[in-house]
Amino acid sequence: MNQPNSIECGAMLNAYPDSLGGTLGDIVALLARPELKGAFTSFYILPSLFNTDLDRGFSVIDYSLNKLLAAPEDLEELQRQGIRLKLDFILNHASVLSPQFQDLIRRGEESLYKDFFINWNKFWEGHGTMTPEGYIQPDPEEIKKMFFRKPGLPILMVRFPDGRDVPYWNTFYQEVRYPALDPQDLMQALDIQYATADRICGFVNPALAGGARPGEIDFGALEAFKAPVVALLESRRRYLGQMDLNIKSPLVWEFYEDTLRRLHDYGARIVRLDAFAYAPKEPGAHNFMNVPGTWDLLDKVRALADKYELTLLPEIHASYGEKVYAQVAGKGYMTYDFFLPGLIIDALENADGGYLRRWAQEQKQEGIRTVTMLGCHDGIPLLDLKGLVPDDRIQALIDTVVARGGFVKDLHGAKNIYYQVNATYYSALGEDDRKFLLARALHLFMPGKPQVWYLDLFAGKNDHEAVARAGAGGHKEINRTNLTKEQIQQALGKPVVQKQLELLKWRNQFGAFGFDAQMEFGCPEPHRVQITWRNRGCTATLEADLKTAGFRITAQDETGNSCFTMEQ
Repeated sequence: MNQPNSIECGAMLNAYPDSLGGTLGDIVALLARPELKGAFTSFYILPSLFNTDLDRGFSVIDYSLNKLLAAPEDLEELQRQGIRLKLDFILNHASVLSPQFQDLIRRGEESLYKDFFINWNKFWEGHGTMTPEGYIQPDPEEIKKMFFRKPGLPILMVRFPDGRDVPYWNTFYQEVRYPALDPQDLMQALDIQYATADRICGFVNPALAGGARPGEIDFGALEAFKAPVVALLESRRRYLGQMDLNIKSPLVWEFYEDTLRRLHDYGARIVRLDAFAYAPKEPGAHNFMNVPGTWDLLDKVRALADKYELTLLPEIHASYGEKVYAQVAGKGYMTYDFFLPGLIIDALENADGGYLRRWAQEQKQEGIRTVTMLGCHDGIPLLDLKGLVPDDRIQALIDTVVARGGFVKDLHGAKNIYYQVNATYYSALGEDDRKFLLARALHLFMPGKPQVWYLDLFAGKNDHEAVARAGAGGHKEINRTNLTKEQIQQALGKPVVQKQLELLKWRNQFGAFGFDAQMEFGCPEPHRVQITWRNRGCTATLEADLKTAGFRITAQDETGNSCFTMEQ
């Protein structure tokens, strides 16, 4: 079994392929520059690297490279630079534009892939009542425990070639579109005169543009043409979205192995499992982290990953109090440290390192191996701290970050279920260079493999203009600004950027750190922290004052000689 201790704990860059300069090739060139060379041993490239359509990469059509953003030579050059990759594998779903789903639309019941996705009615057969709309409404006792990501049942009605609408499971995004009609389309399809066809287009197309479904459109005096026009429109139905995969299908498991093999060939050593907890489904179960289904799924995926020497990183959000992180770690997997971003903000805003110390010590005592971060492509997960930090203190942190220009993301209005704050980490700390550099120092002295969001590295600020351009649901764009080469060059002149790079290069090559190294974390006073790492005869110490954001880092090599210092 490929255990996480086979993964070195050097720093990992995190970016989209177009985040820094415009293409992956630009990032590869940037990493080779003297300013960044040696700062990162790994690179987590987000999935717009692949052939995708929605959600900036998290709706995968297939795992071939996005030819506009990346080339095989880029990946080869990263390997030559000694940079290992972390890549995404989305277990739960695939795009409606995937070849498998498109084959289903074209062939219907004749498709090889009709059971590659989850036929809602087959899944719920015997557990509900058929509705006039053609889908089963599950019995109340079967569905009351289920967790859904959006209001209503997670169904997409799929039009088969024989004209039937068949419901398929759709946990995440969906959109149904009807291409506008042209009078000539109607003339040919319905054998009608041009004037009649033109009049129909005159009221049908605006109705479709306004969001009406074809069957809802009032044809008035032309009611006789409604049925054939609706049939034509439905036959031309187009979809966007992500369709859930049926993990009981052997073809899905062939797809899983093919994908893991391809990721390995790209140079991946860590594979982040996105949305894995939604994949195992059973009537009456929670529909998220089902037991034992979730663990059975992960065990089977790990058996495939081991064949390609891949370490799995299951990605899951849950509050500290639910202890899901401990369950994942207890099964031998690496985990994401979604607690650290909020804990460091809490320590700096309240001049109190107590909760940060408690979490660091727990990781070492329990052998929990994490990938850590400050910012990322999603929000700052402050509610994950529930059960570790008092609720009123968490709410105060949320209020502080929002007051500094952040946005709150909630799950269809249910704040008590789950939400994040969307902001750059630099802006969340009040765009204070001293606080931010101390945050990075604390990050690098915490247990785990540090992951660095590209915008954090360059002290990026909240991008409200990007949010406005994105429109409804575009809150995440606040922390996803693509930097031009000119902006990167300018940022490299900032002391807070230069100091981060100095710290990263030092930590990557210094022997005191490691998953199995010894750590001591003391708080002589609430506002003072002292963290010491010892390994292979080397020692590194961070002493910080959380009130003033002052700190001092010292290091001694195997001979006891001082070899590194930094302070502010």
